[in-house]
Amino acid sequence: MKDRMGNDASVTEKPAGRSPADGTVGKALAVLDKVAEIGRPVRFTELLAGSDHPKATLYRLLQTLVSQKMLSYDATHQTYSLGIRLVRLAHAAWRQSSIAPIARPHIAALSEAAGETVHLAQLDSGQVLYVDKRNPKDAIDMFSQAGKVGPGYCTGVGKALMAFQSPSDLSDILKKQSFYRYTDKTLSDETALRAELDTIRKEGVAFDREEHEPGIICIAAPILLAKGRPVGALSVTTSTQRKSLEELAALRPLLLETASRIAAAVEDWQFPA
Repeated sequence: MKDRMGNDASVTEKPAGRSPADGTVGKALAVLDKVAEIGRPVRFTELLAGSDHPKATLYRLLQTLVSQKMLSYDATHQTYSLGIRLVRLAHAAWRQSSIAPIARPHIAALSEAAGETVHLAQLDSGQVLYVDKRNPKDAIDMFSQAGKVGPGYCTGVGKALMAFQSPSDLSDILKKQSFYRYTDKTLSDETALRAELDTIRKEGVAFDREEHEPGIICIAAPILLAKGRPVGALSVTTSTQRKSLEELAALRPLLLETASRIAAAVEDWQFPA
């Protein structure tokens, strides 16, 4: 069989590990990731300084992203920022690929009953993606916000999610952990983390003992489908000035009941693996 250029299409090979979506699309997505990572309007020169692309290539990618409304360009300040089309896509993804819409009333009720902040999270490339958050009336300031990505190995939701992965999936996830010491209580190696994950599997809950942020503690539980697959995790989070770890542990029955209610609600829903 010949293609339109007269080549033998039956023996045409694609580069190993590449998909049709790679190439220009992959480069454009990497630029979007960079703008999102910086977290503020950014100038071309700043993007170029951290880019592997030649100046002309980067400019062409930016122009395409702007024309497609994936980025917006402020001519006055000569800066790029995330575009309105991404906002629409983010809302669609939140509704279709996240457990957040189904879990929302349950985490709201949990936050009200516990009087503390409740987080809902899912794993994303070995890290924690916070997909929703409910604050009490007197909320405390902390790192986590819906849409933010945090480390897996030193957060309660991250450890709760990792503990119930299959052995092969867990090995892949552990390879993606940095084991950076955020505090003097951060688990800093795979051996220590694996030992804690064994305990979490037995007890059904995980704790963050000021491992990510000084003064911030939590109790977390996985949201497990009937076959044991974790589709998310939720946590009750507070500060050491408000509660002790023992007081958080007393919330274990309420936390597990909420996780079970969410799991039952999403059991028949199809989510991306």
